[in-house]
Amino acid sequence: MQLKHLKTLLPPQEGSAKVTCMAWAPNNSRFAVCTVDRVVLLYDEQGEWRDKFATKPIDSKFGKQSYMVTDMAFSPDSTKIVVAQSDNILYVYRIGKDWGEKKSICSKFVQTSAVTRVLWPAELTIVFGLVDGKVRLANPSTHKSSALYSSVSSTVVSLASNVSGKGVLSGHADGTVVRYFFDDEGSGDSQGRLLVHPCPPYALAWGANSVLIGGCDRRIVAYTREGHVLQTFDYSREPSEREFMAAVSSPSGQSVVFGSYDRLRVFNWAPRRGVWDEAKPKEIPHLYTITSLAWKKDGSRLCAGTLCGGVELFDCCLRRSIYKNKFEMTYVGLSQVVVRNLSSGTQMVLKSHYGYEVEEVKILGRDRYLVAHTSDTLLLGDLQTGRLSEVPWPGSGGNEKFFFEIESVCMIFNAGELSLVEYDNNEILGSVRTEFMNPHLISVCLNERKLRGAEDNKKLAYLIDLKTISIVDLSGGFTLGTISHDSKIDWLELNETGRKLLFRDKKLRLHLFDVASAVKTTLLGFCSFVQWVPGSDVVVAQNRNNLCVWYSIDSPESATMFPIKGDIVDLERSEGKTNVIVSEGVSTVSYALDEGLIEFGTAIDDGDYDRATAFLETLEMSPETEAMWKTLSKLALEAQQLHIAERCFAALGDVSTVRFLHQTNQIADKVEKETGGDGTAHYQVQARVATLDKNFKLAERCYMEQNAVDEAIEMYQELHKWDDSISVAEANGHPELENLRRGYLSWLTDTAQDEKAGEVKEREGDFSAAVSLYLRAGLPAKAARLALSRPELTNNTDTVNRIAASLIKADFHERAGDLYEQIRNHQRALECYVKGGAFRKAVELSRLAFPSEVVRLEEAWGDHLVQQKHMDAAINHFIEAGCSIKAIEAAIAARQWKKAMHILELQDDSATAKYYLKIAQYYASVHEYEVAEQLYVKGGHIKDAIDMFTAAGRWEDAHKLAVKCMTEEEVRALYVSRAQELERDSKFKEAERLYSTVKQPDLAITMYKKNKMFDDVIRLVAKHHPDLLSETHLHLAKELELESRFSEAEYHFMEAGEWKDAITMYHANSMWEEAYRIAKSHGGAAVQKQVSYMWAESLRGEAAVKLLSRFGLLDYAIEVACNKLAFTFAFELAHLASKDKIPEVHLKMAIYLEDEGKFAEAEAEFIKAGKPREAVLMYIHTEDWAGAQRVAEAHEPDAVADVLQEQAKHCFKHKDFQKAESLLLRAQRPDLTVKHYKEAGMWSEAMRICKEYLPNKLSQLQEEYEQEVSKKGNNGVESILEQAREWETSGEYSRAVDCYLKVRDDGNKKLQEKCWMKAAELSIKFLNRDRAVEVVQLAGPRLSKLRQFKAAAELYLNVDLIKEAVDVFIDGEEWNKAKRVAKELEPRLEDYVDQKYKAHLKNQGQVESLAGIDVMAALDMYAERGQWEKCLETASKQNFKILHKYIALYATQLIKEEEPVRALQLYVTHGAPPNVQNFNIYRRVFVDVLNLPDTDSAEAYRVWADLRDFLLQLCENISKSSEANSPVHYDFEHMLLITHYYATRSAAKGVEQLSSLATKLSVSLLRHSDMVPADKAFYEAGTDCRAEGWESMAFVFLNHFLDLCDAVEEGSLDGLDHSDFLDTDIPFEVPVPNKLFVPDDLREQIRDWVLMVSMDQRLEQVLPRDERNCYEASLLSPSSGLSSLPCVLSGYPVLRNQVEFSSSGRAANKDDWNKFLMATKTSHSPECQDVLKFIGHWCGPLPGSGFSFH
Repeated sequence: MQLKHLKTLLPPQEGSAKVTCMAWAPNNSRFAVCTVDRVVLLYDEQGEWRDKFATKPIDSKFGKQSYMVTDMAFSPDSTKIVVAQSDNILYVYRIGKDWGEKKSICSKFVQTSAVTRVLWPAELTIVFGLVDGKVRLANPSTHKSSALYSSVSSTVVSLASNVSGKGVLSGHADGTVVRYFFDDEGSGDSQGRLLVHPCPPYALAWGANSVLIGGCDRRIVAYTREGHVLQTFDYSREPSEREFMAAVSSPSGQSVVFGSYDRLRVFNWAPRRGVWDEAKPKEIPHLYTITSLAWKKDGSRLCAGTLCGGVELFDCCLRRSIYKNKFEMTYVGLSQVVVRNLSSGTQMVLKSHYGYEVEEVKILGRDRYLVAHTSDTLLLGDLQTGRLSEVPWPGSGGNEKFFFEIESVCMIFNAGELSLVEYDNNEILGSVRTEFMNPHLISVCLNERKLRGAEDNKKLAYLIDLKTISIVDLSGGFTLGTISHDSKIDWLELNETGRKLLFRDKKLRLHLFDVASAVKTTLLGFCSFVQWVPGSDVVVAQNRNNLCVWYSIDSPESATMFPIKGDIVDLERSEGKTNVIVSEGVSTVSYALDEGLIEFGTAIDDGDYDRATAFLETLEMSPETEAMWKTLSKLALEAQQLHIAERCFAALGDVSTVRFLHQTNQIADKVEKETGGDGTAHYQVQARVATLDKNFKLAERCYMEQNAVDEAIEMYQELHKWDDSISVAEANGHPELENLRRGYLSWLTDTAQDEKAGEVKEREGDFSAAVSLYLRAGLPAKAARLALSRPELTNNTDTVNRIAASLIKADFHERAGDLYEQIRNHQRALECYVKGGAFRKAVELSRLAFPSEVVRLEEAWGDHLVQQKHMDAAINHFIEAGCSIKAIEAAIAARQWKKAMHILELQDDSATAKYYLKIAQYYASVHEYEVAEQLYVKGGHIKDAIDMFTAAGRWEDAHKLAVKCMTEEEVRALYVSRAQELERDSKFKEAERLYSTVKQPDLAITMYKKNKMFDDVIRLVAKHHPDLLSETHLHLAKELELESRFSEAEYHFMEAGEWKDAITMYHANSMWEEAYRIAKSHGGAAVQKQVSYMWAESLRGEAAVKLLSRFGLLDYAIEVACNKLAFTFAFELAHLASKDKIPEVHLKMAIYLEDEGKFAEAEAEFIKAGKPREAVLMYIHTEDWAGAQRVAEAHEPDAVADVLQEQAKHCFKHKDFQKAESLLLRAQRPDLTVKHYKEAGMWSEAMRICKEYLPNKLSQLQEEYEQEVSKKGNNGVESILEQAREWETSGEYSRAVDCYLKVRDDGNKKLQEKCWMKAAELSIKFLNRDRAVEVVQLAGPRLSKLRQFKAAAELYLNVDLIKEAVDVFIDGEEWNKAKRVAKELEPRLEDYVDQKYKAHLKNQGQVESLAGIDVMAALDMYAERGQWEKCLETASKQNFKILHKYIALYATQLIKEEEPVRALQLYVTHGAPPNVQNFNIYRRVFVDVLNLPDTDSAEAYRVWADLRDFLLQLCENISKSSEANSPVHYDFEHMLLITHYYATRSAAKGVEQLSSLATKLSVSLLRHSDMVPADKAFYEAGTDCRAEGWESMAFVFLNHFLDLCDAVEEGSLDGLDHSDFLDTDIPFEVPVPNKLFVPDDLREQIRDWVLMVSMDQRLEQVLPRDERNCYEASLLSPSSGLSSLPCVLSGYPVLRNQVEFSSSGRAANKDDWNKFLMATKTSHSPECQDVLKFIGHWCGPLPGSGFSFH
């Protein structure tokens, strides 16, 4: 132990000012000092003064100088201080938990003498000593004190407690030391006087293993636990030492400090030697006498108080270390370590309760858990909760693995054993054997939630093996259950009560196991996530894309499922909410669970059924709610809470149980009212509850205990348990017994229970009546049994016949036979026996009565047994019947082979030959070949016998038979297969002989080759195929080469004459000497050179140069390397030995690079080779003119002109004449320009250049042109075409058109078409309209003649000849195109086309005949051709259903063509049927109309009114259909409301007085932005508010509109700010619009306005509020939760003054209503009148409007 001075807490004074006492709080947070002035100073754990309070005398009249504070101590909870005073009193002060709390006296104990010392070891135990020598106890809760012991009359001068605080030592002035134990903790130490010290023991300390005492004799003596002297430290001879006045033991008891004069003496316990070692004393000059010592409870600090009033603070430690740069570990004793978190400052004291030395401390589990070893124990602590455990742990070699996944318990895995240690528990909770230490495969339940009826609920579930789970009760130490599963388990977890276990297997199946009932249930398949909800028995799991929740796990079939898009990653429960966290790619979404349903489970577990019932009352009935009602009903019945049970069954709709419980509760209430006791304990209530639980015997016992026999009988009668009621009556001798029996029989008869009635009659001895009842009940067998047992019945023929007839009718033939035999009707008995399959009885009867029938019956018996598959039993019956064939077949079927063969040998019939084969096959299968051979031969199946011997490998036997019956080919096949067998056995010579015998040498060669016996291969090939010998040698050589047998391969190569292949082989394997040897001996000089080159190439560098120089092949090698593109090798050789060859190598490399297309690299090589012109030519060749120009200008200026000429040539070739002309002029070659223009036939350009640059040659050029034209003339199509192209090129389009029109070539119609189209195209594009029309009118008929109707029509359309185009389409029978052209371009022609089409159909006989035969097909044809009007007209003549089918098709097409208004008009015209298949069309019409532009004006009213009226009609139709009140109905009602708002807004915008009402409607529509496009809704609301002057609202809405636009462009609304709309009913979750409603320019104007307004500080940028203190347009009030009705005119909430429409439950704001009525009257607006008319239809009669629409 080392002491280091830290600071002075209280500076010393000049004179005497004794520190009388000091104390550290047990929680280490406070330190108290009391000085001579009787004031208690309080310091924090860092030694900073924080507070103080003055002590009080026993009576204020004595004054403050009348007493001294002698001692003080903190309470165990550190919130109180006990102060001992010399004026005969003990005060307890409450100082509180926090600094600055008011100090008050909470207890005081007046004594008969002065209090000298005090200890507070336990919460309700204060120990103090008095001047008179007594030691007493004070109890702060009762405020009373009592004597502990008073055996010594000498003054108490010191008190000390042991380390645990369970024992006390008192030192007295006469040297006596007394020991007292509250609990000796099993030590067996004695109590009472322990020892007598030579002087008063002022300095007394109780260490871990002994007591140390110091006093005025300047000696320190250590005593054993028995009071014997252990050691003495004598300082009496040291002149500087003085008396010892104070001593203190460390909290661990391993160290003791004594205070004397100017020094502190430290003693440390050496456990191995069992003695105290003195450390170096702490010398402090001028400290003076130490009067008080106090040691901090964690052992890290020591305080010393002096005679002069000073208080010094010391740091105490054996050593200190830093762990992971996060924790400081201070070893304050061998068995105590203080661990402090450097970042947070929190600390924990790690202390061995057994005093063992702490060897090593580790911090594991995310820096939260402490693990420390001692020699015999293991210490585990939780830094977060401050809980510590020390468990016995003998040396394990440090191989343990610690797992901290469960907060309340540490799992330790060592050598296949799992041990559990609960924090704050110093015993191992439990140990089990397991090899599976994955935390997912172990679950521990430790009192997380209390289980009803169980004080200690500690359970463990773990894997015994991968398919077996064991559940253990850790408290009782026994196994609760074992689960054997059919698949490997990969996850398991108990719920918090330990009643249920969830586990999942490798097949992703989730199972639930009920621990109490041991029932296993499969919950889910494909389970990827599962977890219990903390604090409940609710389960959350994921199945593919479904979130599954079991709110009531006792009903596993009742699961709530939600579709999700991602994967569940976590489950969070906090602040009364439970959220499932789902990862959906880049985003995370929370799904909230129903907290109420979760709380239900908690209420059930807590047994609070009233709370559970109150909660369930608030829920609507659903499968989950029903399951919870069932659970509650069961538990309420078990707990005898019958009123709650009655409510549960009422909720479940179990009327009978409710009535029964209601009557039971009435009985209980009546008893309770009469007696004042517990009504449920009454015997009638108990009996009825037992009856409800179907425990009738218990109910009977309840009645019988009260002698209520009649009630018991009545109970059984009500339950129709007459037998039980009669039994009770018989047992109790009831007088009504006979009446009961009669009543029972009558009831049985009335309820058609004839069987029961028959049994009653049988018991009564009325057998005839019993038989009649049995027969009536359809029980003839029972009647027969009775008849056979009673002779009087069998003597009655009528009775027997009735019974027999019933038996036969019920197929009880054998029983009927018995009955007939009993009455000696043998013929009928025999028939019944045969029919019932009772052949044994039939045969026995026949032998007595009908002997001639025995043989027939035996055969029938055999057939019956065969039918029953009893083949072996049938054999003997067939033999008895003489049916040998059947007997053989039965024997074979029964696998009785010997018996079958024996029967077969006795037969002479040839028909039995086929059975020999079956029997022979059996004997062959069991390897009895001789027997099988005989059978095969007897049956004439000799070939099968040969096959048998062949399969068995008995070739000699097979050969003997083969000679008799096989052809030569069959023998060959036999021998070949035998040879193959020998080959497999490695008997190659024998196999060769067999192959040779059947003349198959090739098979022998193949065999030897396969087994790599190449010499034999060559031998046989040379013998049988000498012409293939060379080829064989070559093939074998290649195989040997693959096996790296090169010398053998060389031999075969040479034998085959393929020495080149041998060289190649050695080359491939880098065996160059061998390759060169063969090249030299068999090849010429050229071959030697090639091999030498390759050899050098493999060597490279100087070695290659030396080799080539030796052979004189250096230049040859460089040339070959270049030819082989090995330029690196060529450069290497050239640089090393032939530098003059380097340019040549560069040149060849450049040529290669050019061929490879690597022109930049090739350019560099050409320049290095000194050949820049070659680089220029390369670029010219590749048409890289810039590269050519660059190289020429840099390295070859003379080549620049050539580059320009070649580039110009290229341009002429690609018709880029202007650029070509420019290039040639730069090259100063106008003559070439003229030449190229002439060659291109561009005479005009040639003449222009010649005139400008070569005027002297102009006349010559003109002559050439005239000659060229005269040569061509006008003959031939090609010349015409060429001339036309020339005119076209020169811009003479009229002449070009004439030439194209002249083309006539009947053999090439495509050319004609192309030319005429070209003529028309040129005329349309370049000539005037009249000329173009003229040309088209010429070309059109020609194209039509060629059946190019589409091309001809396009030409007509290009010159607006619509009629001609239509006629062309009609001629081509393309009626749809003709119709569409007429419709789109000349509607007047539509009738013309229709007439033509009708005439065509009439001529063809199609439409009339089709309409007459199949109207639907005709309608489909109309629909396909788009003739919808005709289609609908025809359909309307059929029926309503057909009409609306085609209306739906037409509407669908109009929607696709983006004409929703026309689609709407269809349904306005023809009505809106409530067909489910039309609902998507209706929705699409609604959505498309919503998205139409320019619909926010008064002119759009008709569109909105039509849509509104259509939706009203639809809703009315749906309300009369099966879809009434369905979600679909609600959706269309919602759409109707939105459309009504739009229509009303359009009407209001047409009247100036109603502009504010229109704006209100725009604002109200924001409430429906989940259906209305959000950007449109906010834009219209904002612009209308702005126009109305409501700038605050306009700013909020338009600002949100801009945010919406930005979010839509980003593709996600997740980042949208909705803070402006909190506590409103404007939805946050809206669909992302596909495109923006407002164009960019308008958006920019809005953005400018919003920016301008946002700078205006005067404008309050919030939504206006109304009297409810919420947003004025919101229907929902967040503060009250109430929802108001929307006004039918404005959409705003109706609050006070309202106009009610009682018939529909709708309302209007009175102000808005009156305003609208007045505006309608004054403006006479037909739109407003229409709105009022609609409201009257929709909402009911108008309330007193006094306005007429007409």
